[in-house]
Amino acid sequence: MIDHFRRLSTVSRRQKIALQLVVDSGLIVACFLAAMTIRLESLEFLSNLKIWLPVSIAAVAAIGTFWLTGLYRTLVRFVTGKILTSIAKGILAFAIILFVASNLLTAGIPRSVPIISGVLLFLAIGGIRFVVRQIFRKPMQVSKRPVVIYGAGEAGLELVNSLFHGRDYAPIAFVDDDPRLQKLTISGIPVYSPQAIPRLADGGALEVVLLAMPNLSHSRRREIFASLEDLDLEVKTIPGLSDIISGRAEISELRNVTAEDLLGRDPVAPDAELLKRNIANKVVMVSGAGGSIGSELCRQILGQGPRQLILYEISEFALYTIEQELSEMADQIASSAKIIPVLGSVQNAKRLEAAIKAFKVETIYHAAAYKHVPLVEENVVEGIRNNVFGTLTIARLALQNNVANFILISTDKAVRPTNVMGATKRIAELICQAFAKGGGSTNFSMVRFGNVLGSSGSVIPRFRSQIEAGGPLTVTHPDITRYFMTIPEASQLVIQAGAMARGGDVFVLDMGEPVRIADLAVTMVKLHGLTPYFVNDTHEVVQEKGDIPICFTGLRKGEKLFEELLIGNDPQATEHPRVLSAKEISMAPDKLLPLLDRLLEACKSFNLPEIHDILRDLPLEYSPLQDRLFDLVWEATQTLALAGQQVKPNPASQ
Repeated sequence: MIDHFRRLSTVSRRQKIALQLVVDSGLIVACFLAAMTIRLESLEFLSNLKIWLPVSIAAVAAIGTFWLTGLYRTLVRFVTGKILTSIAKGILAFAIILFVASNLLTAGIPRSVPIISGVLLFLAIGGIRFVVRQIFRKPMQVSKRPVVIYGAGEAGLELVNSLFHGRDYAPIAFVDDDPRLQKLTISGIPVYSPQAIPRLADGGALEVVLLAMPNLSHSRRREIFASLEDLDLEVKTIPGLSDIISGRAEISELRNVTAEDLLGRDPVAPDAELLKRNIANKVVMVSGAGGSIGSELCRQILGQGPRQLILYEISEFALYTIEQELSEMADQIASSAKIIPVLGSVQNAKRLEAAIKAFKVETIYHAAAYKHVPLVEENVVEGIRNNVFGTLTIARLALQNNVANFILISTDKAVRPTNVMGATKRIAELICQAFAKGGGSTNFSMVRFGNVLGSSGSVIPRFRSQIEAGGPLTVTHPDITRYFMTIPEASQLVIQAGAMARGGDVFVLDMGEPVRIADLAVTMVKLHGLTPYFVNDTHEVVQEKGDIPICFTGLRKGEKLFEELLIGNDPQATEHPRVLSAKEISMAPDKLLPLLDRLLEACKSFNLPEIHDILRDLPLEYSPLQDRLFDLVWEATQTLALAGQQVKPNPASQ
C-alpha cells in the first residue's frame, strides 16, 4: 500500500488535484451517511431521495470553498496545521448550506446532522491528509540524523516544520529552560529540561543539538555551549535575529557554531550622536576600504548618512567587492550617499592628494596597513614603507588640506612591540600625535584594539578550515592568549571613539578578557561533534585518541605570548563605557621627523642594521625577539653577493 502512495508522487499536478476532489467528494457523502445513521440509528433514510439535492448543493459549496481557500494548492506531503483553517471554512460552508437547503426543500434532514457530519468531515479530510503526509515522510526519516532542538518557542516550532520537510535531520525532542514548557508535547515532540540532554545522548541515539533561540544573549549562549562541550555532539545554530529580520538569512539556514558565538559579548547600545558626528552629511574617506576592518567601517559609515563615501584601496579585487556590496546596501537602506571607489596606494602622495582635493574630504579613517606579523617580519622594508610612510603621507596631506578629522586604526601589538609590525604601528601613532601637537585644523586621534573575529589571517577562519580538512589544528604555544572582538563591534567603537577626540587622543577599546588559543581550538573541535587530541607533530595521527589532532608548532617570528593594550597604567574613562583614553609618550614634530628621514633613507638603501638602530632610538619600547632584522629580499641579495654576482637592490624601485 505504501508503494502505491509513493507512486502518486510521480503523477502530474492536475491528476493529484483531481484525485483530491474525488476523495473529498466521497468523504463528504460518507460522513453525511454516517451522521444520518448515528442520528436516526437506521438506514431507512436511504429511501428518501429528497435528501440528495441539499447534500449535493452543500458538497459543491464545500469543494468550492476548499478551492478558494487554497486547500488544493497545498502539496499534501508538506501540509502543516495551517490547512485546518481552510478545511474548517469549507466544512462551515457545507453545514450551513446543508441546513438551509434541507429546510427550504423540506428534505427531512435532522437539524443535528449538519453538525455531526461537519465534525466527522473535519476529522476525515484533515486526518487523511496528515496520514498521507506521514506515509510520504516515513522513508525520508530513516536516513535523517536524530537531533534535539534547544528552544521550544516560535523559532523552535518553525525550525521543526522546516526539518520535517527537509532530508537531513529528524527532531526527537525539544529542550527548554522554561519549566512551564517542560513535560509538554509540541508538534508531537516531547519537551525536556536541558539537564536531559546527556541522557538523550547516551547510546548514540542523539547526534546533533540545534540551537533555536535567535535573540539569546551572548553570555547565555556561551553557557549553553559550555554545557554541551563534553557530550561529543555536533552543535548548530539558526542565524541571529538581526539577520532573520533583515532578510539576510532564514530561520531554517542552520550553521555551525562560530567564534562570534563563543567569544562575542552582549552589545552596548551605540550612541547615535557619536556615530553621526564625523559622518552625517560629510565626505568620508576610508583607506584600506577593502580590508576586514576597512570594509566593516564602510558598512557602518554608510548607515550614518554620509554625503560621499570614498573607498581608497590598493587591491582591485577588494575594491570591486566592497563597492558592489555597498551599492546593494545603499539601495536596500535607501541611502543617497555617493559611493566612489578609488584605486591607489597610501604611499602615492600625488594620487592621494588628488583624491582628497577632488572630493573635498572631511573625515579620514586610516585602516590601510600590513598587519600580518610573520609576513612583515620577513618583509621589513616594505612593511615600514607602507605602515610608517603611508601613514606619514596620508596624515600630512590631511593636515595640509584641512581635513577636519583623521582617525588612525592602531593595534594592541603597538604596545611594547616585539615585532616590526607592532613597531610600525606605534610609529604611526607617534606621527599622529606629533601632527596633533604641531597645530592645524585637523583633529588627529588613534584607536587601539586587539584581534577581530574573522579578519583575514586570523586564527578563527584557519581553525575552521583545518577542522573541515580533518585536521590537524596548529597552535603556536600552549599558553598563548589573545584579545578578541567582533568586527562590527570594533568598527562601531572606532567611529564613536574618533567622535570623542579633542586632538592627539589615543583611545583603547575594552576587549574583555583574553582567550587562551589552545582552549579555543579544543572547544571549536568539540562543538563540531568531534574529539580533539594533542600530538607532537603535524603529521602524527593517532585515530585511537580522537578525531582531530591539535599540534603546537612554536611561536612564529615576532610573536608574543600575551598582548597588551596600554603602555601606561592610568587609562581614563570616556563618554562610552567600552572606550578608554590612554596617556602615552609622544614626540614633537621637530624631534620625530628627522628620525623618520633617517628611517626612509635606511629603507631605500636596504640598511637593516640602521633600521634596527632607529627603531631602538624611537620611544617605542621595541624589544625584538631576534638579535637582528630579517628581510627575504635582503637575505637573497646577500646570498647572491657572496656568490660573486653582486646584485644590489635598486633604490629607485623602493
